[in-house]
Amino acid sequence: MIPLRDDIPSSTFPIVNYLLIAANLLVFAYELSLGRYLDPYIYSHAVIPEQFISAGLTADQIARLTATMFFHGGWLHVLSNMLYLWIFGDNVEDRMGHFKYLVFYLIAGYLASFAHIFSFPQSDVPLIGASGAIAGVLGAYLILFPRAKVLSLIFFIIIIQIVPIPAVVFLGFWFLLQLLSGTASMSDQAAQSVAFWAHVGGFVSGMLLVKLFATRKTTYK
Repeated sequence: MIPLRDDIPSSTFPIVNYLLIAANLLVFAYELSLGRYLDPYIYSHAVIPEQFISAGLTADQIARLTATMFFHGGWLHVLSNMLYLWIFGDNVEDRMGHFKYLVFYLIAGYLASFAHIFSFPQSDVPLIGASGAIAGVLGAYLILFPRAKVLSLIFFIIIIQIVPIPAVVFLGFWFLLQLLSGTASMSDQAAQSVAFWAHVGGFVSGMLLVKLFATRKTTYK
């Protein structure tokens, strides 16, 4: 399923969400400019579980945890993440307010990274991507707008349909897929190339934290 849009209007301009999308795209453009120097740059700036466990929560590791949220591994990675952030982030920002949304996004991203780090503490592979933070946004959206409809592109072998799906179904299925994939990755080395536990950790964090941040009330027809 590929989300196309939702049916919840935003009453405020989602400036923080747009800036986050722009920042991710700009960082990815910078990655492309690095060419053969990209891998060394990622290894020296992104969080690496093994190093984090060894070093602890130092200023350098906090910087790496933050930078990790803006690196991506390819066009599909960054565009799919930005699509989800574009569709779901504006409404969550609308309910939280701009500053609280930014703080929420970063905290969800940190907690998502911790979920991956403590799942694979001996991994020497850099963790990159905004997926964990965005998963937090999805978790918040599920709590705030469970009855929203998500217009989705669905593939049935050779048949393509556009179907409105309740947010609770769309996001519930997404979370279940991450949970099952994360469980499989614990014993499958190849599956560990995708940080499914970061997705799970971010989503659960978003669900638990949302009530602390979503203080604004909005009425929708």
